Amino acid sequence: MTGHAQHPSSVLTLVSAYDLDTTIAKLKTALVTAGATVFADVDQREAAAQAGLELRRTRLILFGNPKAGTPVMVANPHAALELPLRLVVWDDDEGRTHVDYADVTQTLGPIYGLDAGLLAPLQRVPVLLQGALQ
Repeated sequence: MTGHAQHPSSVLTLVSAYDLDTTIAKLKTALVTAGATVFADVDQREAAAQAGLELRRTRLILFGNPKAGTPVMVANPHAALELPLRLVVWDDDEGRTHVDYADVTQTLGPIYGLDAGLLAPLQRVPVLLQGALQ
């Protein structure tokens, strides 16, 4: 069952009360209202179809705020691999819409040796996403 697939502990998985399109609209509105920029919205199902493959509805959203991300990249240029932030919105086999968010605060500190103060602005993202889905 797709809704119970294994994922890293750094991935926050939320179930949306809304359909995929409404979920994406609510997330984008919440992100922009909070001062983030949505850099890309990739329709991964469409990309799969162009390759002759099938995939459930799946959209990858790249977003961020240079005020939060730039200090991270200044402190450790390798950390730019984790930015911009990303989330995936997808439908499971039962028609529920899920939002997966890669919580970089769980990796940037221990893996890249970044100070907790640099991560504080990024720690607000999960609460922002949860609020958008209620």
